[in-house]
Amino acid sequence: MTAVMRKDGGMTSTLRRRPAQRRSVERVERMLDECALLLDEVGYEALTTKEVARRAEVPIGTFYQFFHDKQGLVRALARRNLEAFLQRIIELIPAADLTHWTDLADLAIDEFVDMKRTTPGFAVVDFGEVLGAPGDDGKRALDETQENNVVVAERLRALSMELLDAPVGPGLDRALLVAVEATDAVLKLAFRADPDGDPQLIAECKQLVRRYLADHLP
Repeated sequence: MTAVMRKDGGMTSTLRRRPAQRRSVERVERMLDECALLLDEVGYEALTTKEVARRAEVPIGTFYQFFHDKQGLVRALARRNLEAFLQRIIELIPAADLTHWTDLADLAIDEFVDMKRTTPGFAVVDFGEVLGAPGDDGKRALDETQENNVVVAERLRALSMELLDAPVGPGLDRALLVAVEATDAVLKLAFRADPDGDPQLIAECKQLVRRYLADHLP
């Protein structure tokens, strides 16, 4: 499990300075929590570092000890979201009825949809693509050098290799990236059609990804 879920929540590379003391860790978590709530309340464009610091009850100077700017804060939130998503899958797998490798796809889609519905800020940021005004292409936040879906596909591959003893093949990386891209596109459509996610489109997404992966994996 530790190979997938890091103790720092995946935030270390996004922070200006790693919190060493418990008090500092709690302050960083409070700032991330308030960032998530504010994203739901006012959106990304209206989000300010000053308001995050005020609501987290930390001096603005403390904010800048840990984050370079608003983008750095949102990047850390996106990474925390990804780690939480992977951890939820890890915890569900032992009790899940996974009769086929592709059953993991259904489980992952269900958890993503649930986080979209229930996790503060996730509907705006999820794993780093900030959903802003209509026509906004979004802002990638997980990694400055890789696209978000590449990062997500890599983490899902590591998870599947570790927990499901999934087969390794030359086309696995490409297949998982295509599956993540397809899932991303269809679920965006589902949540545009319905704020809670259109059930029929979510079902279509599962069928699409399952059939695709079944053709590329034993």
